Amino acid sequence: MENQGLEDNMNINDFDYNLPKELIAQTPLKERSSSRLLILNKDNGKITHEHFYNIINYLKQGDVLVLNDTKVIPARLIGEKEDTKAVIEILLLKELEENNWECLARPCKRLKIGTIVSFGNGVLKAEITKKLEDGIVHIKLIYEGILMEILDKLGTMPLPPYIHEKLKDQSRYQTVYAKNVGSAAAPTAGLHFTNELLEKIKEKGIIITYVTLHVGLGTFRPVEVDNIFDHKMHSEFYVMDEKTAEILNSAKKDGRRIIAVGTTSTRTLETISSSNNGTFKACSGNTDIFIYPGYKFKAIDALVTNFHLPKSTLVMLVSALAGRENILNAYNEAINEKYRFFSFGDAMFITGDDI
Repeated sequence: MENQGLEDNMNINDFDYNLPKELIAQTPLKERSSSRLLILNKDNGKITHEHFYNIINYLKQGDVLVLNDTKVIPARLIGEKEDTKAVIEILLLKELEENNWECLARPCKRLKIGTIVSFGNGVLKAEITKKLEDGIVHIKLIYEGILMEILDKLGTMPLPPYIHEKLKDQSRYQTVYAKNVGSAAAPTAGLHFTNELLEKIKEKGIIITYVTLHVGLGTFRPVEVDNIFDHKMHSEFYVMDEKTAEILNSAKKDGRRIIAVGTTSTRTLETISSSNNGTFKACSGNTDIFIYPGYKFKAIDALVTNFHLPKSTLVMLVSALAGRENILNAYNEAINEKYRFFSFGDAMFITGDDI
């Protein structure tokens, strides 16, 4: 990874901004594509206000739009210890091997290796096999039948902690193109797309293709160090198939734009491109790429994204693409214009003079 032209430290406070709590979106809009869209020109800082359904006006024939087709697991489970009946909450994060998972558990101090937690009157059980730091445990799941069917009945969507309203329709924390099961959180930039809008985009001659990155622990972990170089990213599993690699390599060769939908797609594309001298190939693996100002992008030309938490690695990523001052100025403009923030909030399209 290239992060060039940097000092020995970069302070987390450089990526802070003040957000009124009332601008944190608690529920999704009735219509996915009716969210607002702030268009930021990364080359000159110019801001344009739009609605998301008009993003098609800023896309052109030959562009490649890359979506993350991961599917969120109803990963939040409330159960009880078999011995004491104490209530335990478990959040499934990542399958390590068949029926063995990495999880967040609370209260973790009540759990010991060998403890059995029961869900749904024993329909699903979890045996604690390992305890790590920060509430992370490894568990072995015990059940009969098909796990995803059991989770659909017993689990709920793992909404971020800043969302306090109950989600009435679980599908609204899922993109319309979600396919490959494995995420502990939604790739939220994609929540704005409807099937109808995607069809219109295709009809205009924009190529749509997919990668998979299963969103994991990093989504739930704030940056807790002052010097961002001391922050450790958690790894997440990704996949790119042969068809997508061919589409992207063709676009690069022709000089056509590659537009990532979401920071997860961005991290996947940059990981693969960085490993293959600026080209793409069918592959899978784990990435812990950390993108912050100074990074030289090799894969993407533009980005569709949501508004991110203050001091987060995602604010650093968009600052690397558009410049920290441009991003903070755009965020302040969005606050002044009463945009809705975070997972169920409004969107931003970061592009350049080439629109």
